[in-house]
Amino acid sequence: QVQLVESGGGLVQAGGSLRLSCAASGSIFRIDFMGWYRQAPGKQRELVARISSGGTTNYADSVKGRFTISRDNAKNTVYLQMNSLKPEDTAVYYCNADLSTGRFRGAINYWGQGTQVTVSS
Repeated sequence: QVQLVESGGGLVQAGGSLRLSCAASGSIFRIDFMGWYRQAPGKQRELVARISSGGTTNYADSVKGRFTISRDNAKNTVYLQMNSLKPEDTAVYYCNADLSTGRFRGAINYWGQGTQVTVSS
């Protein structure tokens, strides 16, 4: 079974940096997209950043210029480098992947368990 495991969350001061990692494991044939979502109390879950197998990236306007998403295809791992963090970045960050488990199987969306990021003022 496919599993996504996040790491790197924690407490950081405003203006600081943090790097999140998400490793996908299990029976994986192909990963089409990997990305990060976040959800704060009282807010809807929102897309933070995503990256395609070809390296095309998308960012939320609120993080563009501050966050950078990257991936290591050999390790089935995606990273989120977060710089110039603000208190409003505080949320649970969830790893997300769109992948297939076989050559002739359709893509399925998977979620990680989430990691807490807290930015103090």
